[in-house]
Amino acid sequence: MQFWPLRTIEPERCLNIGQAAALLGRVGENHRRQLAGDLLQLIGSGIPLAQCTVFAYAPRRNPRVFTFADRAREVSLLQISSRYAERFYSQDGNQHAMACSNGGERIVVQRQRIDDIGHAEYRRICYEQPKIAERLALLASCDKGRWLSVNFYRGREHGSFSAQELDFMEASAPLLMQIVRMHYLAYLQANELPLLLTERLAGLYPELTLRDRELLRLLLSGIDNDEIAVSLGVRPSSAATYIKRLYRKLGTSGLRELIGLATQAGRWR
Repeated sequence: MQFWPLRTIEPERCLNIGQAAALLGRVGENHRRQLAGDLLQLIGSGIPLAQCTVFAYAPRRNPRVFTFADRAREVSLLQISSRYAERFYSQDGNQHAMACSNGGERIVVQRQRIDDIGHAEYRRICYEQPKIAERLALLASCDKGRWLSVNFYRGREHGSFSAQELDFMEASAPLLMQIVRMHYLAYLQANELPLLLTERLAGLYPELTLRDRELLRLLLSGIDNDEIAVSLGVRPSSAATYIKRLYRKLGTSGLRELIGLATQAGRWR
């Protein structure tokens, strides 16, 4: 597995500035679901890509899937991303690259080919089944110990990245990462109230685990079970089980009672 600090490169061609400006203009519009697909479009047809996934890493937590897009792979990228975040992220070259980097504003590039992956199950589920040949990841620290990883995947039919394609991706990386970082920080800011209510409820119920608190925040954010499963990096059935357990811990029967409990705690504490 290879990783290196972003190089300063003069590309032979540039990103479409109009498309990039449009993506920056959508910051704050809850554009998360479409963002990965727009990144694939922004890079353009000149560099064939199969998938794009953005993961957010926080200390002592499983990574969260922030956005993803797929170009007609036979296996669901939602399932792949969830299983990666739940089971395989510790086997990923991104972990080593982040551990060896000092953070700050520097962008790290990590390249991982299918033959680089020693973990057989990780290789089979995330690369062999969707017919992925390799991945190029752009990594940058974001906020309060968090990292963002923007991952671009090549299908077998595309072959490996050429030297010219790598140059273009690296030259585009600062703008790509800035777009993703701004969307991610806007998303976090929009979820400040759910986070505040979660922290207050956690003070009332100290037995809540870290996963319970993350699940509580997601529920209070109003997203559906499928999105909760993606964010937690688990299957929808597992997310449903965790939700039922959380309701029992809090003595509530459903989302309406949970919201009532949270807002009451937010009022009086």
